[in-house]
Amino acid sequence: MKQLSSSEIRQMYLDFFKSKGHTVEPSASLIPVDDPSLLWINSGVATMKKYFNGSVVPKNPRLTSSQKSIRTNDIENVGKTARHHTLFEMLGNFSVGDYFKEDAIKFAWELLTSDDWFGWDPDKLYMTVYPKDADAKKFWRQVGVAEDHIVEAEDNFWDIGEGPSGPDTEIFYDRGETFNNLSADDPENYPGGENERWLEVWNIVFSQFNHEPDGSYKPLPRKNIDTGMGLERVVSIFQNAKTNFETDLFLPMIHQTEAFSGQKYNTDPKLDVSFKVIADHSRAITFAIGDGALPSNEGRGYVIRRLIRRAVVNGQKLGIDGGFLYKLVPVVGEAMKAYYPEVLKNSDYIAEVVKSEEDRFNETLTDGLTLLNELIAETKKGQQKEIDGAEAFKLYDTYGFPVELTREYAADEGIAVDEAGFEAEMQKQRDRARSARKDENAMGVQSDLLIGIKTPSEYVGYTQLHVEAARVTDIIANGEIVDQASAGYAQVIFDKTPFYAEMGGQVADQGTVKTADGQLVADVTDVQHAPNGQNLHTLKLVAPIQVGDEFALDVDRHFHSKVEKNHTATHLLDQALRNVFGDHTQQAGSLVEPNYLRFDFTHFGQVTDEDLAKVEAIVNEKIFEEIPVTTVETDPETGKKMGAIALFSEKYGDVVRVVSIGDFSIEFCGGTHVKNTNEIGLFKIKSETGIGAGTRRIEAVTAGDAYEYLNGRDNLLKSVATTLKAPQVADVPTRVDQLQAVVKDLTSKAESLEAKLAGQQAGQIFENVETINGKTLISGVVQVSSMDQLRQLADTWRQKGLSDVLVLGTQVGEKANLLVAASDEAMKAGIKAGDLIKAIAPKVNGGGGGRPNLAQAGGKNPAGLNDAMAAASQWLENQA
Repeated sequence: MKQLSSSEIRQMYLDFFKSKGHTVEPSASLIPVDDPSLLWINSGVATMKKYFNGSVVPKNPRLTSSQKSIRTNDIENVGKTARHHTLFEMLGNFSVGDYFKEDAIKFAWELLTSDDWFGWDPDKLYMTVYPKDADAKKFWRQVGVAEDHIVEAEDNFWDIGEGPSGPDTEIFYDRGETFNNLSADDPENYPGGENERWLEVWNIVFSQFNHEPDGSYKPLPRKNIDTGMGLERVVSIFQNAKTNFETDLFLPMIHQTEAFSGQKYNTDPKLDVSFKVIADHSRAITFAIGDGALPSNEGRGYVIRRLIRRAVVNGQKLGIDGGFLYKLVPVVGEAMKAYYPEVLKNSDYIAEVVKSEEDRFNETLTDGLTLLNELIAETKKGQQKEIDGAEAFKLYDTYGFPVELTREYAADEGIAVDEAGFEAEMQKQRDRARSARKDENAMGVQSDLLIGIKTPSEYVGYTQLHVEAARVTDIIANGEIVDQASAGYAQVIFDKTPFYAEMGGQVADQGTVKTADGQLVADVTDVQHAPNGQNLHTLKLVAPIQVGDEFALDVDRHFHSKVEKNHTATHLLDQALRNVFGDHTQQAGSLVEPNYLRFDFTHFGQVTDEDLAKVEAIVNEKIFEEIPVTTVETDPETGKKMGAIALFSEKYGDVVRVVSIGDFSIEFCGGTHVKNTNEIGLFKIKSETGIGAGTRRIEAVTAGDAYEYLNGRDNLLKSVATTLKAPQVADVPTRVDQLQAVVKDLTSKAESLEAKLAGQQAGQIFENVETINGKTLISGVVQVSSMDQLRQLADTWRQKGLSDVLVLGTQVGEKANLLVAASDEAMKAGIKAGDLIKAIAPKVNGGGGGRPNLAQAGGKNPAGLNDAMAAASQWLENQA
């Protein structure tokens, strides 16, 4: 067997099919583009759909790729089996109506057995075929496969319902008897069975039928080949690995995890599962975040969050405290750099995202695991078979524990989770969220009504804001297509229009519809895109209209101009953010109104005032440089070559608009813009906040709104100066410093007096020592201003060794605070401060906890403080 690395194997596969006339397609992003049916790219063929369904004709019908893919349907099995993964690479060769069964089999045999390529022993290869597929069996014989190495299998037929389908052939590698995990007479002990000896490495699908609605199968006029070879499995064969995890695709992460944990891989089967989970998940999250996905509570973001949390929990099982997963990101990048150099290049950003999410989870993980372990113990103690669904939901809702993690953790202990109970609690939460939402605007017209409207409409607003004669082609009123409308609201399509339809975060134009002699017919309150691309105007009618009428259309120029300024400013802001934070920063949404702009962007980590000042300065610098703003129409590929930034979330047609602000900013954009940056006048950031994990929001104003905002701030500062009796605004900082010094002095004096008072009270309380059940107790309610002062009293008590147990309470505002301390002798006798605080906190309607030597609690019932002191005495009385 040749000694090859994973990168050499991948490249050999691609080179082979390139030599057979195939075009090598690059590995596409894990985030599907224009395919809402997929959460992730989950196979090589998923990126080829457009070719197989005929929507796009490939320049070359022969294609090959090594496609990174994610599947999470069997996530619970990852780490527990030899070959389950979340992220994997699928090597594939594809024929779109070109070669078919005979050539596909010849190619496969040559790649696998030729000494120029893989060079595997032919005697170790077995093929399964569909029993009725005589051609496949014949072609395998022709290339030299022995009869007893061809196995018929009824399930060798690829069929997902209506659509293309056909038989397939699978190729298995015989790893030898040493890998056999079954007895000789086991019915699964054959190539194609569920066993460890015969490893499936390649599946070749012969797409030759169309599964008709009536259940019949008709031959396709154009037959296709779709194949899939798991790189991880092939590498395990070349590297003689027991499982996929003992290969160079996973071992770097496993070895690094050994260093983090102090544990050794391949010494304990239970620990090995955790090593494998961490190695697998670190790869998946690194690639997913590198392709633009971010942790969140839904969709693919939830998958990332779940993988991170599952890995962190397994790190805890290995004894790793604190963040570690983010440190594996560059290890993944280094291991995969031969084919995916961008991962290593972006590893700092990816690690930052992972660290942020990891830190968030670690904050609650310990408490969550403690509660989960208690639930498991209580469930076992009560001889129950499942964890209560409401408790599982509490873990999810309060501690961020995905129910899948709870299920897995519980399964390790032999118990289940009440799934129905959990789902009932989840539904209650959904109902609460639903009832909190506002009703949608009822003005919208069902899209299916509009689908049939195909009359053309031309948008001319890029060059003119007035149309002298626009003809009404379609009217929708009261949810119906009508020929005329006379009052209220109606939605109208004109044959041409200067009104911009809302798109890409830019709000729609407003304006008027008038007769030729200037009589107002309607106000344009909104414009949206109809399903077939026309601009659909919402009109507030003041006079009747009917199909065929011609009117003058006028855009509100002031409104339009302000929106243009703000929209162009978002382009400057987008690039300024990249300049300051790095190229990983991407637009995550925007809203462009006439009076302000809102811009969301991806960024993990702190955004400082200094950072914002840099961003703001860059934008204003470009405004003051008076840079021309130009727009050209071209095709997407040419636009990308020009350096234009495109968004994955946007769908681009055959013709795109590329908006350039000098050489500073180049973007695909269908919005409207100023002709020169000097028209923006001024740019001012009003606020910057985080709106989710890894997503932040800037709100800003331009031109006159920026002036008004700054003027308002100036007036506010003048008002502060007057209040502070500062002669001039410039004296405000000095006056504030003086006042702070006075406040600091007064605070110090107040704290000194409080400490003196607390000392006097302590002297009185510390004298009252009672002996209960052989232990000495000091307890009482004191008048201090904070929990800090209670802790100071406890420090004094401990230094003087005044008793075995100390219990103090105080009222701060409308709340009660409790503190319990235990001496070393008391703890040796089994008395723990944490246990005592839990016993007395309910008296003040509160709860708390802490260490064995010191614990504290808070509550909402100060009137119960004396009862808490009495409860402490009773608790000591009851201690054995």
